Amino acid sequence: MTRKASISRETKETSISLSLLLEGEGSQDIECEDQFLTHMLDTLGRYSGMDLTLRASGDDPHHIIEDVGIVLGRALREAMGGGPIQRMASSTVAMDDALVSVTVDLVDRPYVDIDCPDPLYHHFLRSFAMAAGMTLHVVEMRGFDMHHSVEAAFKALGRCLGEALRPRDEELSTKGGVRSG
Repeated sequence: MTRKASISRETKETSISLSLLLEGEGSQDIECEDQFLTHMLDTLGRYSGMDLTLRASGDDPHHIIEDVGIVLGRALREAMGGGPIQRMASSTVAMDDALVSVTVDLVDRPYVDIDCPDPLYHHFLRSFAMAAGMTLHVVEMRGFDMHHSVEAAFKALGRCLGEALRPRDEELSTKGGVRSG
């Protein structure tokens, strides 16, 4: 089974086109006007093992970052399909001065609690998680360099997604069944 999705979003502010392959090699083909966002998406893809193709342009960084988060979340949700997955994962990543812990639950119960020193990337993570329908917790335990804290969060999120998206033989739930995706 190949789990993949392609999503586009056109507004007066942005033009986003994204393709996602969950069982990829962690390869990225990203053309985006925001170089830090490009770096973070490359990081997310590499650490999760997902292949990502993205074309993103827009009128300002805030709109591009928000809309890419929304489109990536929708693509993840679509690509997951309905089969049983590991669903939950946690990862803590150290990057120089930064120490960040991320926990996800890929069940259709969106909730977000994020420590992120950069408001734009707080917004990206929130938009991504809500569009994907996931529970996402990001805890910055230490850090004084904003770049390191944000990058550690993306590395940890990538590791979590790689683990949580792994297929299982049966649903992991005490309820007898949940909708993941």
